[in-house]
Amino acid sequence: MALKITDECISCGACEPECPNKAISEGDEFYIIDPDLCNECVGFFDESQCAAVCPVDACQPDPEHVETREALLEKKKRIQNK
Repeated sequence: MALKITDECISCGACEPECPNKAISEGDEFYIIDPDLCNECVGFFDESQCAAVCPVDACQPDPEHVETREALLEKKKRIQNK
């Protein structure tokens, strides 16, 4: 499942450089995660790096983008082979 950034975001920017797929960008009010690029860091790290560094726990699972571990690994391969 992709992650999303909730409205608890304080726009500190700590998450953006941590994303190996460059799925995080600055939005109008707070940072956003592109669900087509987010694979929860599966295949890169043991935990989602954006959630690990977020000081207010604004990076949360997105129930609208549920994916299996296998699907997340396939997404990683697809993104990295572009």
